[in-house]
Amino acid sequence: MRSDPGMMRLYITPGSPYARMARIVVLEKGLESRVETIVAKTRVANSPYYGINPSGRVPYLVCEDGIGLEESALICAYLDHLDGEPTLELPGGGQAWEARRLEALARSMLDGLSVWGREILRPENERSPGVIQHEADRARRTLDVWEREIDHPFMRGALNMIQITLACALGLEARNPGFRWRPRHPELSAWFDQIDATPSFRATAPPTALAASGAPPNSALQGTRKKRRAPERKRGRDSRSELHHGHRKRRR
Repeated sequence: MRSDPGMMRLYITPGSPYARMARIVVLEKGLESRVETIVAKTRVANSPYYGINPSGRVPYLVCEDGIGLEESALICAYLDHLDGEPTLELPGGGQAWEARRLEALARSMLDGLSVWGREILRPENERSPGVIQHEADRARRTLDVWEREIDHPFMRGALNMIQITLACALGLEARNPGFRWRPRHPELSAWFDQIDATPSFRATAPPTALAASGAPPNSALQGTRKKRRAPERKRGRDSRSELHHGHRKRRR
């Protein structure tokens, strides 16, 4: 991996929502001349990246003094404070706990969606339908909460880490064909479209995943269940026997 020794180095993968958060902060803070973004090879044996970050995770920031920082929240906070004028951090004082509540809610959805996304990238015979369905249900419930919370002042003011975290979570729709959240969440969809159109979000848009994802049916995320139609009643003993036989055959 070649890099400019005079710059900080931010290791990322294009599809990681956590790395995307750090990339957005770099752009929002105008740090492109100080931070070199490098695509790391992860989840492969003997990657040279493991010699830089033994955990193999992204994002990972190597600072100008050679010290490495891991974990997106830490990296984003560090980058935001580099100029001594942080603009993206959460408010303090009496508003601190409310802001942290919303950040935790956004982070919870991002973490769950990331588990879902990793599961569908496994070979089909290694995927867990239970995990996929569990995370789809979790996403549906959390989306319903955000549909009510999205008018909160912290979500409508200047860009902050709550907004960045939530938008990176919602942006995973590009990576997961089963994550179809928009129809039942019009307020959230309108909010996302506005923030997703900003230059830093456009520049860091994740690559689109292949349609073959093994995702759960749309009804799992949308919170709807297909109802089985009751069979039409037929008169006569032979008809009832035929209908009963048909049900037994389908259950096999």
